[in-house]
Amino acid sequence: MDRARSFSRRDTLKAGAAIAAAGALASPVAAQAPAKLKLRLLETSDLHVNVVPYDYFRDAPDDTVGLAKTANLIKAAQAEARNSLLFDNGDFLQGSSLGDFVAYKKGLKAGETHPMIAAMNALPYQCGTLGNHEFNYGLDFLEHGLARAEFPIVCANVDRVGGGTLIEPWRIFEQSFEDEAGTKHILNIAVIGFVPPQIMQWDKGNLDRKVTAIDIVDAAQKYLPEIALAHPDLTIALCHSGIAGGERKGGEENAALHLAKLDGIDVVLTGHQHLVFPGGKAFDGIPGVDNKKGSLHGKPACQPGFWGSHVGIVDLELEKRDGRWRIADFKVDPKPIYERTPNRKIVPKAEAEAAVLATVKADHEATLSYMREPVGTTSAPINSYFALVADDPSVQIVAEAQIAYAKPLMAQTPYKDLPVLSAAAPFKSGGRAGPAFFTDIPAGPIAIKNVADIYLYPNTVQVVKVSGAQIREWLERSAGIFNQIDVARTEEQPLINPGFPAFNFDVIDGVSYQIDVTQASRYDGDGKLVAPGAHRIVALAYQGKPIDEKAEFIVVTNNYRASGGGNFPGTKTTVVLEAPDLNRDVIVRYIIEKKTINPAADNNWSLKPLPATVNVTFPTSPAAVSKKPETLKAQPVGDAGEGFVKYRLGS
Repeated sequence: MDRARSFSRRDTLKAGAAIAAAGALASPVAAQAPAKLKLRLLETSDLHVNVVPYDYFRDAPDDTVGLAKTANLIKAAQAEARNSLLFDNGDFLQGSSLGDFVAYKKGLKAGETHPMIAAMNALPYQCGTLGNHEFNYGLDFLEHGLARAEFPIVCANVDRVGGGTLIEPWRIFEQSFEDEAGTKHILNIAVIGFVPPQIMQWDKGNLDRKVTAIDIVDAAQKYLPEIALAHPDLTIALCHSGIAGGERKGGEENAALHLAKLDGIDVVLTGHQHLVFPGGKAFDGIPGVDNKKGSLHGKPACQPGFWGSHVGIVDLELEKRDGRWRIADFKVDPKPIYERTPNRKIVPKAEAEAAVLATVKADHEATLSYMREPVGTTSAPINSYFALVADDPSVQIVAEAQIAYAKPLMAQTPYKDLPVLSAAAPFKSGGRAGPAFFTDIPAGPIAIKNVADIYLYPNTVQVVKVSGAQIREWLERSAGIFNQIDVARTEEQPLINPGFPAFNFDVIDGVSYQIDVTQASRYDGDGKLVAPGAHRIVALAYQGKPIDEKAEFIVVTNNYRASGGGNFPGTKTTVVLEAPDLNRDVIVRYIIEKKTINPAADNNWSLKPLPATVNVTFPTSPAAVSKKPETLKAQPVGDAGEGFVKYRLGS
């Protein structure tokens, strides 16, 4: 296959009128059987700086992650196809300890190559787009990272304040392909990229007054007429946005389905949700989604998991009719780098590519040394196996560190007399990431890798002022992680809603409360009030007395929550402190100052007891068997599937 010749938006606009005129003057040809050509599109997404198949938190190899393994499947998929193109769908610069090491320890200066970019440069990427996490370390870091990429990166819905897009919105590639008879044809492949507009909330501190983000569909409608001037044979949308149903209202975080409706979009490569499409259960029953064929409104679409778990494969059969190539048929088949056997064993389906590993060898080894640096001692083990059903030490240590950090700062403000509370969530609690995705730190020395295991994200500390009523609603939104339990039923009822992210299950320390799961959730998955008469939060108290809903409180949280992340009611009303420090660094400092910590849960919250006749279950890791809190009444009752074990609440 010949190397592609690519054209930027500016090149295409200059040539557009001439191309159109030439087409109008061309003489008609006799009708004949259409030429046919097969083209394989390959996709990675949500790599999150996972290059080496290694879990830096467990400090052990991990066959479920890593671009080095995905590269092996990419290589095999390309060898099977006469024509192929490889794309990345964003979220590549942040997300693993390797990424944090580069951002916070080593640094990234102009002219230096980020290890993730170095690894991606070792593969034949045609084009990529930005994900929301590309903005986590600021625009300068992003600019330095992208500068060394040996493939173009496009994004159409982020504009600079003052004019122009942050990077080029789209690009067209003039590419030579061979049909099944070996005849070469020149095709014009247009690629346009998108990112969730919510980046303006999630990374407000990095982006405010510097860029703006617009609706994904609006951005597509803005640029598709320009792309049409180039007469593309195929227009591919790199949509770092997930697949969700419902009526379009504008500004959707997961807008891929709405994007696919547009004329001019031929293929949608999606991501962001960390799911697999087609085949993921989350996509069943959504109008316009074919979860078997792999299509959105009839157009081929794919989502290839996360952390390098899959390579997305979209096989197109193209026919040339009326002078233009069109999709006659397609097949979508995401390929995994591993499979899990019924007895929960991980079986690798790909070997790591040595050439990719070599690009990050030095940075990988430096990350290991960095992560192994001890910072103190824990007198008790810290794990998150039961963090969704009982107060938990992995959340408790975050709460204690955040309060210790914020109290001296607030003492210097007009809010010095207000009670200081802390909101934190159990980031690692299984879910889509599998049964190994839990915090598990033994008693003894505690290292940076353990702190990063407790607090995954590079959030910064922010403090908000809220009322007692807002605290109640904050907790009501958090309690949406639970399914409603019917006490009249005796058959098994799952307690946890798998579609609710654990990072939105905030526990507020400094108050006490129970959660009544027999009530409906007041808020839906988008944070909208849907059951005004329902109240899951009961016995909410401060210092042993019912909370005064008119009283004012200080809550220490993070920039994601304080800027509206998760759509929690009241969290972005009054931000009284935007601290410069990472939540994770606050925990490290707390441990260093204490030297020895005793992260025992204070049991400030619990589930309201249910009748013994109710069969309520939840999944956790097989490793949890000997680590259940003494105060939690729950028993293992069998296999929960996907490598998890099932527990039943009650003695």
